Amino acid sequence: MSINRAASTSVDLPRGLAGVVVTDTALGDVRGLEGFYHYRQYSAVELARTRGFEDVWHLMVHGELPDAAQASAFAARTAALRRLPDEVRAVLPAVAAAGGRSGPLSGLRTALSLVGAAKGFRPVYDIDAERRREDTLAAAATVPTLLTALYRLSRGLEPVEPREDLPHAANYLFMLTGSEPDEARARAVEQYLISTIDHGFNASTFTARVIASTGADVAAALTGAVGALSGPLHGGAPSRALDALDAIGTPDRIDSWIRERVLAGDRIMGFGHPVYRTEDPRSRMLRGIAEQLGGPLVDFAIEAERRVEALLAELKPGRELHTNVEFYAGVVMELCGLPREMFTPTFATARVVGWSAHILEQAEDPKIIRPAARYVGAVPPVAVPAA
Repeated sequence: MSINRAASTSVDLPRGLAGVVVTDTALGDVRGLEGFYHYRQYSAVELARTRGFEDVWHLMVHGELPDAAQASAFAARTAALRRLPDEVRAVLPAVAAAGGRSGPLSGLRTALSLVGAAKGFRPVYDIDAERRREDTLAAAATVPTLLTALYRLSRGLEPVEPREDLPHAANYLFMLTGSEPDEARARAVEQYLISTIDHGFNASTFTARVIASTGADVAAALTGAVGALSGPLHGGAPSRALDALDAIGTPDRIDSWIRERVLAGDRIMGFGHPVYRTEDPRSRMLRGIAEQLGGPLVDFAIEAERRVEALLAELKPGRELHTNVEFYAGVVMELCGLPREMFTPTFATARVVGWSAHILEQAEDPKIIRPAARYVGAVPPVAVPAA
C-alpha cells in the first residue's frame, strides 16, 4: 500500500486490473478454468441452442425468461422500436460519408448519440428504473438499423427499412442484404448473437458501467462501450482470424505459415483467450453450427484448428491455447453471407443488450467509479520558467 501526495490511500493493483473484482453483478460470469459462462443462472451456450434472441434479451433486462405470452409481447415491443427518428435518418448519409473506410462501427458512435438526443434520453441519475429500461430497449433496438443503414449508404445503396414481422436476427440480415434470409442462416446468426450478448467484465462492458456510474444517459454509456469495442484487441478479431485462413490458403501450408509467425513472436488471431484455460465454449458451439452449414471453408477451418493447436503446444509448451469465439464466428458469418467489415458491427448488435443490462444494474449503485493512478513523472513542484 502506498500513500499519494494528496494524503489519500490507494492500493497498487495488477496492470489492466486483471483479476480484480470491482463490483457485484447478478447478470452472469465466466468460469475460465471450467470453460463455462452463464447469463444469470442459465448456461449461455444452452440458451443459444434452445432459445431465441428476444427471449435472452428479456432475461438480461427483466431478470427472467419469458413465458409464451411475455415472449410474444416483448418481441412485438422491441420490433416496434427498430425504426429510426426522422432527425437521425436525415443525417445518416453524411455520417456514412464521413466515416469512409473507418466503417459502420465508427459511424455508430455518432449515430447512437443522435438517437439518444432525438429520443430525449435523460441522465440515468435523474430517471426511475422503468424509464432507464425503456431507454435501453429503444437504443438497443435501433443499433441493427443504424449499422445496416450505414453499411449500405457507404456502398451507395439505399437503407432497407426494418420489418416488425421478422425476428431480431432475421430482420438484421434482411436490412443488411435486402433479401429475407433462409431459416438455417438466420438461426445460425441468431445463435452467434445470443452467445455474444455478455461475457464478464470485458473492456467495453466496464466502459459502459464507468460511464453509467457518473449518472450519464444510456446513449452516452453505450457510445463509450462501442468505442471500446472498436479496438482491434477487443472486438476486431473475427475478420482477422478469417484473414489468417486466407493467408494460409491451403492445408499443406498451415504448418509452415503458423510456425513462421509463432517464431517471429506474432499473435495467431482466433487462438488463446485471457480468461479461458480450456476450450472456449462459444467456439465449441460455433464449430457445431459451422459443421451443420458445411462446405470447404469449414473443412479447412477444422483442419487448421487441429494443426495450429498441435503447433502451439509444441512451440509454446505449458500453455493452453485453443480457438476462441472469433475463429469460428468468422467462419459462420462468412457462410451466412455477412461482409467481413460487418463482423465486428454484428458483434455489437448483440453486445449492446449485455451493455444495456449492465447499465441498468450500475445505475442502481450511487457510487461513482473513480480509481486512482500512480504518478511517475518528474518530481514536483518545479518552478515554471519565465516566458
